[in-house]
Amino acid sequence: MPRIVTCFKWVVDQADIRLVPGSRQLSLDRAGYRISDYDRNAIEEGVRLQEQYGGSTVVITVGPPSAKKGLRDALSRGPEKAYFVSDPSFENLEPSQTASILAAAIGPRIEYDLIICGEGSGDLYAQQVGPRLAEKLEIPCITYVSKLTIQNGEVIAERKVEDGIEVVAAPMPVLVTVLPEINVPRVPGLKDTLAASKKTVVEITAGDLGQTFPPCLETTSVLGTTMERNCVKFGAETSDITRLVAALLKEGVIA
Repeated sequence: MPRIVTCFKWVVDQADIRLVPGSRQLSLDRAGYRISDYDRNAIEEGVRLQEQYGGSTVVITVGPPSAKKGLRDALSRGPEKAYFVSDPSFENLEPSQTASILAAAIGPRIEYDLIICGEGSGDLYAQQVGPRLAEKLEIPCITYVSKLTIQNGEVIAERKVEDGIEVVAAPMPVLVTVLPEINVPRVPGLKDTLAASKKTVVEITAGDLGQTFPPCLETTSVLGTTMERNCVKFGAETSDITRLVAALLKEGVIA
């Protein structure tokens, strides 16, 4: 019976992000937070596999103390236990740091056969944490998974590639990153939410990990995107096509 670990991230709710008037700076003063949508699929898949094959499912997250608010939501979705790796310095982490912290927390503490991550996070969407974590733990990694089964100690995955669907298998322990189309996350009811408050939460501090986690990259700023329309219309005549090409050259769209 598989021992499943699902990873999630507590991210800013994109619907609450605003731009500071007159600039591209982001305003997060009134922004709420939520479990990354991609990680909801990861949690759901872990619980579904447990329901189908037995075993156990736990969740783990890394973040500052404020990220603790996400644990109840995660546990209400079915996992039996949560691990919270927290420190005030664990805010605005870049992917290599997150993967290193997860590896340091999981490796000596949690027994696992399968680790499930979302394909990316709802904020950075770097798609690096899963593969980096697998490398740190020295286990196989299967990415972009749209269907997952377990058979004879192996994980069999259908993964979405450019030319179609690729079916691969790997012996457990293994890490997979899942696509949103793999499932539809359940909506926890009141009973699930109340039950979540009684489940075990294991807190792990930076001191417990016994090491530091310097970043590979440093984010200097995050700016909002803008879209401007020139409202220039072109027809299908030869002269219009020439004008279109000239306009695209002038704007630097083509070279």
